[in-house]
Amino acid sequence: MNKMTPPDSLTVGQLARATGASVRSIRHYDEHGLLTSIRTCNGYRSFPHAAVAQVRQIRRMIATGFSLAEIRAFPDCMRMIEGAGSCPQTTEVQRKRLDSIERQIADLERRRARLLKTLAEGVIPPLD
Repeated sequence: MNKMTPPDSLTVGQLARATGASVRSIRHYDEHGLLTSIRTCNGYRSFPHAAVAQVRQIRRMIATGFSLAEIRAFPDCMRMIEGAGSCPQTTEVQRKRLDSIERQIADLERRRARLLKTLAEGVIPPLD
């Protein structure tokens, strides 16, 4: 740590190394209110050690298909604890996300079938 960063905190680079997230992503999460940082006297961000679990959890939720706005609306118990399960308050949002993903999969399957038919017949089939 440099002498400007409090000893019980992490720089954005240290947080990035600890979580596998990019510095840019961490700054983005911080700007969207998903993390709490303080500014040191040199203007750099400083994060509490708890941010490691938060960043990992945020990345898990993004990988599940949630937007930063949706994640921000989740209760703290889901955003702050790495590996936290579903909360009753988030079940409906998760179901909606699953429905959206299933619609996307169905659409891709229809497109795949049309493309396979096009390749097999050499002609683009009419729309259903």
